[in-house]
Amino acid sequence: MSKSYLIQNARIVNENTILNGDVLIKGELIATVAEKITPTGDEIVIDAQGKYLIPGMIDDQVHFREPGLTHKANIATESKAAIAGGITSFIEMPNTVPQATTQELLEEKFEIASKTSYSNYSFMFGGTNDNLEELLKTNPENVAGIKLFLGSSTGNMLVDNEEVLEKIFSSTDMVISVHCEDETTIRKNTAEFKEKYGDDIPVKYHPIIRSEEACYLSSSKAIALAKKTGARLHVFHLSTEKETALFRNDIPLKDKKITAEVCIHHLWFTDADYEEKGTHIKWNPAVKAQKDRDGLWKALLDDRIDVIATDHAPHTLEEKSNVYTKAPSGGPLVQHAVIALFEKVKEGVITIEKVVEKMCHNPAILFQVAKRGYIKEGYYADIVLVDDNASWEVAKDNVLYKCGWSPFEGVTFSSKITHTFVNGNLMYDNGVFNEEIKGQRLLFNR
Repeated sequence: MSKSYLIQNARIVNENTILNGDVLIKGELIATVAEKITPTGDEIVIDAQGKYLIPGMIDDQVHFREPGLTHKANIATESKAAIAGGITSFIEMPNTVPQATTQELLEEKFEIASKTSYSNYSFMFGGTNDNLEELLKTNPENVAGIKLFLGSSTGNMLVDNEEVLEKIFSSTDMVISVHCEDETTIRKNTAEFKEKYGDDIPVKYHPIIRSEEACYLSSSKAIALAKKTGARLHVFHLSTEKETALFRNDIPLKDKKITAEVCIHHLWFTDADYEEKGTHIKWNPAVKAQKDRDGLWKALLDDRIDVIATDHAPHTLEEKSNVYTKAPSGGPLVQHAVIALFEKVKEGVITIEKVVEKMCHNPAILFQVAKRGYIKEGYYADIVLVDDNASWEVAKDNVLYKCGWSPFEGVTFSSKITHTFVNGNLMYDNGVFNEEIKGQRLLFNR
């Protein structure tokens, strides 16, 4: 039997307003949002005095490594880290082993998540050069979308046949999410640096190898194709100022056919951090210059960029300790993403209302997620309490990822997530997890 909860005296952040008030949760849903709710005695009361109550983040891009790469991570470990980080729903990518490029393999991932995921979940179907027929069987009501790699970030999922690309763009109404880096440019740059340094290329050259040009060439080409075909295109993890000029902010998100995402690491780090962090901040696309970070913030705040995500992609420390050409790209982020944004609120870079818009409301709008992403009566109670006056340092002993490390180690944050509700269940309470209950498969209003 589900419990009822009454959260009192919270600073409720929703739809660009902050309400000092109460929220009543009954079963899976938010029953009442009001300035004052009188307890009946049947509810568990949580006094949230001074804390922010925000919708749970919907992370539209994660790699949880299951099946096939579970020495790095799995759905159970990473979804647990996610709820500790205020992420109540995730959309996972298809580049597992085997890759989710058939409907049968896709459903196998949903089956694993139904038994092990602590947060709500969906998965993307992976497009390749030769699976269009299978791709078109994807059910838009219970699958988040289609993922295409237009740069070889993940081995053999590269879609480089232009005829196939145009067919995919012309054939589906679902959101097509793309990783955009031009493969020819990257290969040429890599060869030049390998000739000079061998495999041990200094990591500071990563943003020169996976350059602004490589990103812009690929993303501009994808956008041109989307305009030609009328496809619904979502460009993942922008990393350059130059690319931001490709996107519009003169129409509401619900009317946009071409949208963009930025990730936490591109908003936080710059190429100046390679000296200290090394391959721990090696991502594809690369963390680039200060001007790029500044440009990404500007585009996020003026609504050319629609969504903030993590691109959580863990590898073991042993893997990351290899020389440049053998060290994989990617890093773990779900536990610290929301809190990192709260730090930027404290610095005056962004408002808390804008954080909620970009991490919660907009992913729900963009993917048409049913009844999530807002603190509204009748919506699922996926909500998070944040104490913005609680200082703590990220250290190995408080990192929850299976890989056991974080690019934020040594950073002191001044806010902390204290409670996370998923479907009305208190799943995380000041470091204590409810491991009895699992999340739900996301559904989409399509």
